[in-house]
Amino acid sequence: MSNPSSPTEQSSHAQGPTEDRSADYWRANVRLLLCLLAIWFFVSFGCGILLAPTLDQYTLPGTGFPLGFWFAQQGSIYSFVVLIFVYVVLMNRMDRRFGVQED
Repeated sequence: MSNPSSPTEQSSHAQGPTEDRSADYWRANVRLLLCLLAIWFFVSFGCGILLAPTLDQYTLPGTGFPLGFWFAQQGSIYSFVVLIFVYVVLMNRMDRRFGVQED
């Protein structure tokens, strides 16, 4: 009488192309999110706090506001809104590439 393999062995061998594709999709999704969050962190924390004294040497054209002050008050918010639109465009492309787009 043969002993069937354990359920964990069966499930590890049962992974097919669908599971691999799903893992690739989520890996790409998380990579995109981390990249966009890193950009936002750099703009908000880096330019608005750490680099503000250096950026204050320059002024925002047409306003006279120091650039570091502008990044701290408005720039991080504007960059966040732009990153939302970039995320939407890139996710739509990624959804089409992986075949999971909404109709």
